[in-house]
Amino acid sequence: MAAIGLLMIFIAPLVMNQDPFAAHSANRLWPPSSSHLLGTDHLGRDLLSRIVYGARYTVVTALVIVVISGLIGMSVGFVSATSGGVIDHVFMRFTEWMSAFPSVILAFLFVGIAGPGLLNILIALSLVFWIPIARLVRNTTVRTMQEPYYESAIISGVPYVKRIQRHLVPAILPQVLVLLALNVGSAMLHIAGFSFLGIGIQPPLPEWGAMLNESRSYFYAAPWLMIVPGTAIFLVVLFLEWIIRKNA
Repeated sequence: MAAIGLLMIFIAPLVMNQDPFAAHSANRLWPPSSSHLLGTDHLGRDLLSRIVYGARYTVVTALVIVVISGLIGMSVGFVSATSGGVIDHVFMRFTEWMSAFPSVILAFLFVGIAGPGLLNILIALSLVFWIPIARLVRNTTVRTMQEPYYESAIISGVPYVKRIQRHLVPAILPQVLVLLALNVGSAMLHIAGFSFLGIGIQPPLPEWGAMLNESRSYFYAAPWLMIVPGTAIFLVVLFLEWIIRKNA
């Protein structure tokens, strides 16, 4: 089901008959109707088209962040656990230091220094989302390597690569996948939140948080401008949570 939803994000824009960037001053702030199912915004742009196209920026950017942070976190955690000694100590002290600050604050500082924009948001969130993944992978790997069955595999002369495949990966992967799935919803909320504050993805890109920011001045005249993107964010995050709970 998740794969179908992701596929729709890429296919739907191809069949939309409204340009999400085309402004029509005569159509400003139209309520939902047969010609514009979700209404139009303050520039006369079709809201449905902007929501559909905006999923690419909100949802897909969140997925990219999760993939990048997942690769970084798993690499750091695994190297730390298997190396031990000074390397493990340095890596873990660094992650503890990073964990002392809320992720949103660290990302906010990075964007404040580097400037707003899609690329900077992607980098900022990737650099903070890897930390809990690294800690999870490191702790799980260390715990698994202390199990009797893993020690027996070493004594039996099982090659290192096969020990990873047979024992470490099955122990690590399920837990990491759950955390990555949770991070998709969290990343979406971070992206939308930064855009809503005006320091994230910038207009005219139809990112859902940026759409909320643009429509604040028109809430009383055209409440659908905030209700629609806000509902889209809520439903997607809720759907992700439901998938996680169903497969937990």
